[in-house]
Formats: sequence, structure tokens, C-alpha cells
Amino acid sequence: MSEDLKREAAAMALLEVRPGMKLGLGTGSTARHFVDLLGAKVAQGFEVLCVPTSEVTAEQARGLNIPLTDLDALPHLDLTIDGADEIGPGLALIKGGGGALLREKIVAAASDRMVVIADSSKYVETLGRYPLPIEVNPFGLGATRLEIERIMREFSAEGGLTLRQDKAGQVFVTDGGHYILDALFGRISQPKALSDALLEVPGVVQHGLFLGLCQRAYIAGADGIKTYDA
Repeated sequence: MSEDLKREAAAMALLEVRPGMKLGLGTGSTARHFVDLLGAKVAQGFEVLCVPTSEVTAEQARGLNIPLTDLDALPHLDLTIDGADEIGPGLALIKGGGGALLREKIVAAASDRMVVIADSSKYVETLGRYPLPIEVNPFGLGATRLEIERIMREFSAEGGLTLRQDKAGQVFVTDGGHYILDALFGRISQPKALSDALLEVPGVVQHGLFLGLCQRAYIAGADGIKTYDA
């Protein structure tokens, strides 16, 4: 049922895409549905040029013959379509469950608009039930971790901090060669202040709080698709 809902939201977002658009393609299970649907349109002659947010998405898009480029050749995009792990008030997001948060944030910031697609389980009244991914440099990991733990105490985190592992039990490494620490806050009542505090830590590359980036969300539930605008 959840996959059906994700695909419904993806189909709704596809209606926003116009011929000739320059698109950012997100990463994750919901974004994968969007790429599949876009690939079907491209096969019918629909013209777009896309920047993928991960190697996984790039591989999927190439398999569907979706034309790809990068932000060096195309530094400004019309629209990015992506999923989210949590969608909160004002369309503040937690992203990064798929491990691509840095590239996702770079691509979203380079776009005129960001549209998020999700099923209704992702919509929350307060961010933080889903662990916040924090992308960090492997160098100095111990020191970086200590500082993040201090910030977690300062913001009354309800859970701990975990170094992400892959399915083989090895340390997960992002496309950029970084690690991810997943921080369980429970509730994030001050997302902007938390964002600022984390970015002050020298070893933090980026985090999964997407604030002021998303303009619209299509959220599919049992009662249909709801549209939320920032």
C-alpha cells in the first residue's frame, strides 16, 4: 500500500514538469517512483535535462535513457523533485535516510523550486521522531562525535547517536566519501537553532534538516493526495 501511495504522489509531481525543464532528481524509495515515471515520458519523446543527487539515482536514470548532466555544466535548475523522511510545519524536512543528504541539499539550493513527494506516514507535527542524519568528515570522528553529543544534550535529545552502517555491517560511506551519524532527538522544537549549532562543528559537512528549501509537498494517503504549500 505504501509503495502505491508513493507512486501516486510521484505521478502528481510529474504534472509540474514541463518540456525543456532542467530538473534535479532526488534519491530514495519515493523519488525512485518519480524517476521511473519520468523515464516513461522521456521514452515517448519528452525532453528534459536532469541532475541526479546520487550515484544510485544516476544509474537508474541512465537505465531509462534520461539525459543527465551536473551542476558544473548546469549550475541553475528549474525544479527538484525529491522525497523526505519527515515533513513538518512550514515544509521543514528531515532528509538523508538514503545517505545522499549533501548532494540533495546542494541540488535543491540550486533550484528555483523544490517539490517533495511522500506518503502520509511522513507528515508530522514536530520533526525529530526520525533520526537526524549528520554527514561528517571521517577525520577527527571522535572529536566531532563528542561535540554533536554535547549539542544533543543542549537541545534535550531523547535518544542517542549512531554511526551508520551498510547492509554488510561496515561503516556506511556517502558518495562524497563521508560518514553519517544518525542523531535521535525525539522532538526538534528549534530546527533553525539546531541547524546553526551543528554547522558550527568543524567536522560536520552537512545535516539532514532542510529548512526554507521546499515550496510544495504532495502527500498521498488513504483519502487521496493532499497538497501543502510553504
